[in-house]
Amino acid sequence: MTTTFRRGLIAAALLGTAPAALMAQDFTPENPECIAPANPGGGWDFTCRQVGKTLQDLDLIPSTMQVVNLAGGGGGVAFAEVVNKRKDDNDLIVAASSATATRLAQNAYPGNTMDQVRWLGSVGADYGVIAVSADSEVQDLPQLMEMIKNDPTSISIGGGSAVGGWDHLKVLIAAQEAGIEDVRGVKYIAFDGGGEAVTQLLGGSLQAFTGDLSESTGFIESGDIRVLAVLAPERLAGEFSEIPTAKEQGIDAVGANWRGFYGPGEMSDAAYDYWSGAIDQLYSSEEWQAIMEANGLAPLDLQGEEFQAFVQESVNEITELSKEIGIIQ
Repeated sequence: MTTTFRRGLIAAALLGTAPAALMAQDFTPENPECIAPANPGGGWDFTCRQVGKTLQDLDLIPSTMQVVNLAGGGGGVAFAEVVNKRKDDNDLIVAASSATATRLAQNAYPGNTMDQVRWLGSVGADYGVIAVSADSEVQDLPQLMEMIKNDPTSISIGGGSAVGGWDHLKVLIAAQEAGIEDVRGVKYIAFDGGGEAVTQLLGGSLQAFTGDLSESTGFIESGDIRVLAVLAPERLAGEFSEIPTAKEQGIDAVGANWRGFYGPGEMSDAAYDYWSGAIDQLYSSEEWQAIMEANGLAPLDLQGEEFQAFVQESVNEITELSKEIGIIQ
């Protein structure tokens, strides 16, 4: 894994912006809507629902946020829907993450590029996890990696992103750092959302799960899954402090998934200012800071042009990483 990529993720978690901007007064959404580009239960679904509820609680939107799950293509179905059919819809925002940047970096959204939408803002960074079911015989990350090394076909790892997507890349980064020479032999199975992948894990179809901490929290609290490692540079604070990092287990893998939103490419400037301002005020609120803490989200506070530049940098770095690991030429 490139040091640039790792540095970029860690540095991103330390960035901040100016105090909350004043809300634009010349636009108000009539029917606010958030598209989650996956089935219920995953990280994009979490982002839409938590942000939508908090925006309403803070009176930053005039009515309930309608959440629409539009799964497929690792976010590609939703991206194409916005670009082709809803390119001037001012009421619409779409949940995005490092998984979105990954698919864009790998040209996995046919005919679509990041400049066809407007990037609104971020709401935090979500560290990756590698987990097993609570009754699994696997006790730690090195043991899992040793099993893969000995017989790659014996371990199926599932995640909520497409093959070559961000959940897949996190496992490959860990495998590479664990000394597995041909990481393309790692058996990864893609699902339309992390919740679906965990269901398959609990049903016995998978031996491990790769996802993000926020989408895993409910399953951790219920005792259904056991996290082998969090892909953070150091242990997280609070209720997640018992989860070991991959790094302390001798596998120097770090993977932070930024979470944020984009809007349609022909969204008006007034609507763009409204939504980026609303996300800025949401981020600064005590309510959102409490949600971040409860779900293990790290700081990442970027809006407007700063966020656009950050996403571009993410796409550039993931392109480099994908070439290094052999996902793309």
